[in-house]
Amino acid sequence: MTHQVHPYAFRLGQIRDWRSRWFDRRHYREFLKADVQLREWLTVHLASMYVSKIDIERSPTLFHIIIHTSRPGLIIGRSGAGVTSLKNQVEKRIKKFALFKPSELKLSIEEVKSPETDAVIVAKMVAEGLEKRLPFRRVLKQAISKVAAHKEVKGVKIALSGRLGGTDMGRREWLMEGRIPLQTIRADIDFARERAHLPYGDIGIKVWIYKGEIFEK
Repeated sequence: MTHQVHPYAFRLGQIRDWRSRWFDRRHYREFLKADVQLREWLTVHLASMYVSKIDIERSPTLFHIIIHTSRPGLIIGRSGAGVTSLKNQVEKRIKKFALFKPSELKLSIEEVKSPETDAVIVAKMVAEGLEKRLPFRRVLKQAISKVAAHKEVKGVKIALSGRLGGTDMGRREWLMEGRIPLQTIRADIDFARERAHLPYGDIGIKVWIYKGEIFEK
């Protein structure tokens, strides 16, 4: 019986860093719960902004949220109005979730320069194509060709599962190009899960993108 390990968690401490970077022995449980709830709310609130990941840093005086997205202009808005509005909403959520109110809240928007090499963004692109009722094989082939055309990418795999094409029985289909060495810890593999919401049920999407091996300098 095999055991499936999340590719990101498998490489934590080796080539991956934590998404929440802080430590507090006394309030660890409360802060962790607040981070999870705030990250889930931001993910839903910014669903159409192609957000790749959300990092959170804490200090006694500063609460820093870093949003990585391929559409920074949509979040920032005209003259920074979007960021100001989002910051006010985040402050209300922090009061609800956090144990204390930090003296300073900082919100940073960082651009993902190569969205075709980001598994989360690719998964959202596939979900959008499926929700537009495009044939799933065409969506798979187009996504694979876009990702594989990038110079950094050494391998890509996309899997779909569910009632593909509206059939009565669910099944799983996938396409792969290149190689995906899942058991090599130094392999830089980006992984993401996503769901496409369709009238006859959800379709699960999994994306693996291999960008080569990382060695210490």
